Amino acid sequence: MDPTVFNFRGSLHGLFTLVLFLFCFHQLTRNWSSMSRTRVGFLSDPETSTIKTPPDCSGLNKHEGFVSQCEFLMAYPQCNSEGFFNYLSFFYCSCQDHASVGYIVLIVWLAALFYLLGNTAADYFCCSLEKLSNLLRLPPTLAGVTLLPLGNGAPDVFASIAAFAGTDNGDVGLSSILGGAIFVTCVVVGTISICVADQSVSIDKKCFIRDVCVLMFAVVSLAVILLIGSVSIAGAVAFVSIYVVYATLVAANECFNQRIRGVLKVETCVPLLAVSQTDDPENLENRDLESENLSSAESDDVPHLIESKVPHWMWVSNNAIYSEVVGHGSGDSTNNPWGWEDDKSIQENKDSSFSCSKLFSWLELPLTLPRRLTIPIIEEERWSKGYAVASVTFAPLLLGFLWNTQQNESQSQLTIVVIYLAAAVLGCVLGVVAFICTKPDHPPQKWLLPWVLGGFVMSIVWFYMIANELVALLVSFGLILEINASILGLTVLAWGNSMGDLMSNVALAIHGGEGVQIAISGCYAGPMFNTLAGLGICMLIGSWSNRPETYTMSGDIGLFCSIGFLILALLWSLVMLPRNGMQPNRLMGIGLMVIYVMFLGTRLGMSIGSGSLDNAT
Repeated sequence: MDPTVFNFRGSLHGLFTLVLFLFCFHQLTRNWSSMSRTRVGFLSDPETSTIKTPPDCSGLNKHEGFVSQCEFLMAYPQCNSEGFFNYLSFFYCSCQDHASVGYIVLIVWLAALFYLLGNTAADYFCCSLEKLSNLLRLPPTLAGVTLLPLGNGAPDVFASIAAFAGTDNGDVGLSSILGGAIFVTCVVVGTISICVADQSVSIDKKCFIRDVCVLMFAVVSLAVILLIGSVSIAGAVAFVSIYVVYATLVAANECFNQRIRGVLKVETCVPLLAVSQTDDPENLENRDLESENLSSAESDDVPHLIESKVPHWMWVSNNAIYSEVVGHGSGDSTNNPWGWEDDKSIQENKDSSFSCSKLFSWLELPLTLPRRLTIPIIEEERWSKGYAVASVTFAPLLLGFLWNTQQNESQSQLTIVVIYLAAAVLGCVLGVVAFICTKPDHPPQKWLLPWVLGGFVMSIVWFYMIANELVALLVSFGLILEINASILGLTVLAWGNSMGDLMSNVALAIHGGEGVQIAISGCYAGPMFNTLAGLGICMLIGSWSNRPETYTMSGDIGLFCSIGFLILALLWSLVMLPRNGMQPNRLMGIGLMVIYVMFLGTRLGMSIGSGSLDNAT
């Protein structure tokens, strides 16, 4: 890695760590102050200890009847953030006389949460998906329509789930998914079209029309659900099943084509996973070696993980910019779009920046160590017996902590202690087993599925924690800036989660050839998965928790406006690309950019005109 990039990343880690310590210190002092007030009798009066429900938390900035916003928050604790840190208390109480400092700290922490989401996907979640695919020996096509979009869309999906799981924050999740879909299909596809206009690269027509039409059908189905105003468990399952049918048909079509040809080849019509392969002698030799490794793995009783057929950067395409792991390139450092280098160049860079690397590695610990100590990793180049034992030991404790924090305050103290004791006992047992059954020089060769599933589950746990904190921070920003949180979800949350798509897909397309096909396919298959799986799971969770009644969906006219502009963008691409011989051009790209600008102007104009920009419901 280039020393300049390394120093920049280290500086960001240091800044994020400083903000993290600041919030931890504020939370500790706030809790201590609260306990002190309770002990000395500040809340002993029944009239003052009764928590009053505020009529509208948007009146925080006016704080009528109170001297300051801080006193308003102390009187109405329901208005405080629902995350691990109390952002409103930090901004209005700790930074009461220094609002600019509060804005800077909150913005830096917002960037840190986006980074943590992407980094968790790139360095932990996608690695588990890749190992799971190899362990189950999934064909590349099946992996491309199941595990791969889950890895690429994990930040968007879990951010929307966290929004729906929160109180009255479902609009944030809906706006985030729709805003991200419009951003990707307009800005990302438009940028790719402008950048590759002179390359005369053709896109596969059959696959393009199929993916765009399925995405359009999914969006229209969502519009029908919003128009009805409610969804049942059966309706949510039917919505999710649209993607299941799509993935099944794609996988079945690929298997049928392979059987007809009689030769295992990767077709360019594979969405998300169109890795090019030529029939030169070198690739044929590599293919023979892969088949030999597969046959030897099948004949062995020990379920060894064979080497993935899919390059690591393909598995984390829209999260690769967040990855800190080097050495996972496709094998050709000269053609690697993400700058990963061979061992020799890495060593030279380490030597040239040795003075800073130690400092930055220490600054990264508060961000990486908690995840490293709770997420099992069995990659060869990242294997550490100490971390492996620690991860299986502390993972149950983290789950117990989350379980206790998500329960109602009516939960007895005895139940909390029992849960922590059970988690500690389970963690100790798993830690002892891992210590006995693993070796320090290489990852385990047996019982791989529990390790891989453990990494998969704990990555999801961390996704939920980070995404829940991100939504809580956006809701706090909405109250501070007097902006409806759904508008922030439509813009800030959608932009942050889609920034990886923009940078990675554009970089992939600039390389030309199959990269353009992969990038364009991902721009439609990704939002399709996020819409069907992300929103479908959210609706399923909501309808299940509200059974036997149906789950009420938001009928905001702004959501229908977003759906309308998304359909307009899809129709524009569906008309312009075939008209130009399936070659992206500048007219198509500029048109998509104009549609996105019109969309933003319309939504902001509607919000200002209806008064919803100031948090009115």
